[in-house]
Amino acid sequence: MATKGSITIEAAFAIPLFFLAVLALFYMMEVMSIRTSVRNGMQYAAKRAAEDCYLTQMVSPSALETEIVRAIGSERLERSIVVNGSSGINCQNSRMSMLTGILEMEVIYQVKLPIPVFTAKAVHMKETMRMKGWNGYQSAFWDKEDNETVYITETGMVYHRDYHCNYLELSIRTVNAGTVDDLRNNDQEKYHPCDKCVHGSAASQVYLTDYGNRYHNSLSCSGLKRTVYAIPVSEAVGKGACTKCSK
Repeated sequence: MATKGSITIEAAFAIPLFFLAVLALFYMMEVMSIRTSVRNGMQYAAKRAAEDCYLTQMVSPSALETEIVRAIGSERLERSIVVNGSSGINCQNSRMSMLTGILEMEVIYQVKLPIPVFTAKAVHMKETMRMKGWNGYQSAFWDKEDNETVYITETGMVYHRDYHCNYLELSIRTVNAGTVDDLRNNDQEKYHPCDKCVHGSAASQVYLTDYGNRYHNSLSCSGLKRTVYAIPVSEAVGKGACTKCSK
């Protein structure tokens, strides 16, 4: 009797665990299917936006959402595990650089959990993609041997001839906030608080670079990141040459 009872108890535990594993497998497959569908929809929407770039180098997040839903299918999204279905696709952080014509698409959505974990009922998902806008022609300047390639950042006011310029490759170090007033960068400039991440008093430990003139409270501050684009020097209109690498 004891043996039969133990088998019954094991079966009572094993069968629910088996069905839970099967449910988890189907859920993972559905998540992968949704992610693939969203990525395919992003490619479709990005191509449409890139084609419209010859009219204006701006992008409408709502238009991107509409194109993604159209590519995936609203019925597919409504019966999927995406929270709010077709209205759950969010492209509000997508943008197109007017300087480079590069579309940076970001899609945010949520997928429902099959079994709520504590208070969480959904998982946040994010997909990103970049695509160059199509303007209908190729600039003749790229074909000229004397039109050299230079490097710029999204917010920088100068262009760089050396991709490994110190102003592009940041060397970040941590220092005590109390010593910042006595420190100087490699150009002998004082460090000032970053207007993006230093609000009020500085943290006990701050971050600074060898050539920047700002100190930062957060290592994830955008002032400590560099997105570098390669362009022909003829398109660096309004930008001066870097005093360090363009001598």
